[in-house]
Amino acid sequence: MSAQYEVYIDEAGERRWRLRADNGEIIAVSEGYTSLTGALNGIDAVREVAPDAPVEDLTGPTGGG
Repeated sequence: MSAQYEVYIDEAGERRWRLRADNGEIIAVSEGYTSLTGALNGIDAVREVAPDAPVEDLTGPTGGG
């Protein structure tokens, strides 16, 4: 299986997306959206806006454990 985005409806009736890794593990989950279009726009934003975004460590000087 290759990595994939999945859109689903949560317990509150909102649409969310999750990114599932090649091994099947869920590695990202979105906020809730009121429409499918909103959820798909969220996926597009991650794909297009931040493909090379840096990682900022906010855990403090000790690395947070």
